[in-house]
Amino acid sequence: MSEQRTVVTFRDVSARLVPAGAPITIKKNTFVNIKQALGGTWTVTVNGNMARIDGTDGDAIGMQPLELNFDPAEADGSVRRNDIDKVMRTIFDPEIPVNIVDLGLVYGCDVVRRDNQNVVQVRMTLTAPTCGMGPVLISDVEYRLGLIPNVDKVEVELVFEPTWSRDMMSEEAQLELGLF
Repeated sequence: MSEQRTVVTFRDVSARLVPAGAPITIKKNTFVNIKQALGGTWTVTVNGNMARIDGTDGDAIGMQPLELNFDPAEADGSVRRNDIDKVMRTIFDPEIPVNIVDLGLVYGCDVVRRDNQNVVQVRMTLTAPTCGMGPVLISDVEYRLGLIPNVDKVEVELVFEPTWSRDMMSEEAQLELGLF
């Protein structure tokens, strides 16, 4: 979306402050200015603050919500790897229109069983160590993976070794960004 516009929220909606990633609730009937729509999220300004509304909550601002559909939960309580892979590809860098997997930001993702809970552990990086959007991106990963059936907890470890480079991007991502 290139045009900016003002809308009124149709319901209370969760959002995260930019760049800190702290959660807030934007109340129903609040005026928000949509500044950017990128990667299935909306960046808005509200009450002098910038915040991101997740794509799954698009209906709160009159947009088509992102629907994450999952098969019924596994009876044995396990987490399906294909659900994790599918969700990770719905998460986009806040400033680049490519998902974090194809950008090469995800270095590893495991499900471990700890204290009778399924914990998804993600090791990832940023395109630059000084990227101010890191907390927002981490919040996106935690929120979206937390929607998967049988996921009890998500832990994201931000690592900077090896240093990210555009060579880590998929060919599709390089084509999308005109780098290939």
